[in-house]
Amino acid sequence: MIKAALSVLLVLVTVSSTFGKYVPKTGRRIPQTLSRGWGDQLIWAQTYEEALYWARSRNKPLMVIFHLEDCPHSQALRKVFSDDNELQKTLDEDFVILNLVYETTDKHLSPDGQYVPRIIFVDPTMTVRADITGRYANRMYAYEPSDLKLLISNMQKAKKLLKSEL
Repeated sequence: MIKAALSVLLVLVTVSSTFGKYVPKTGRRIPQTLSRGWGDQLIWAQTYEEALYWARSRNKPLMVIFHLEDCPHSQALRKVFSDDNELQKTLDEDFVILNLVYETTDKHLSPDGQYVPRIIFVDPTMTVRADITGRYANRMYAYEPSDLKLLISNMQKAKKLLKSEL
């Protein structure tokens, strides 16, 4: 009897936790391990090279997220990032996305140093947009959970720059 009640409770908790999350127009997708919790319903590039190819061929800006799994700052940003439906929808429709738990050899992706979390935008011409920054002078591409509105604004800026260059 207790096992049955616990099973029902587990099913209810699982079902209720899926409500309120962003669902793409094409329907719920199988979660990718590449998301690493940043947006399980999104399509993530596997490598920087693949992401650049997708950005160029789809004519979409690329957003690269540098983070560490055990970093409390990365974990906090990931939580608000994955819970924000507006951000998830914009990423799904208008961006190529990549999250990395390691540094790349491309020094353009660390213009002011290597720290996490760090978010860099790259346009389809493979130009790193060093002009799209966060609010910190000593970590120009860092975002904290309280900076989500600024991040969304910077995403809009990356989209506008793309349209103005066409």
